[in-house]
Amino acid sequence: MHHLFSSSRTKLLTVWLAALLLSGGLAWAGQRWPEPLSIDLGWVVALVLGPPALMGLWLLLGWTSGTGDGGESLHSGKEQQG
Repeated sequence: MHHLFSSSRTKLLTVWLAALLLSGGLAWAGQRWPEPLSIDLGWVVALVLGPPALMGLWLLLGWTSGTGDGGESLHSGKEQQG
């Protein structure tokens, strides 16, 4: 069981580090951009709300299916056998 938590923790750390690197890269590029970008409300809403909504959907689908990445089923073995 310790192995499952270790695997999940490694995946979470990998995704978090990738997001941190992407954020740092975007901040670096933004400082070197020659002129300000025009603000398009549709893109702003999609970029601000899209990723959290997709992550929430991914978590909800994993949770409602009874298993997640390395998670345990919501049903015990006794209920499935009997």
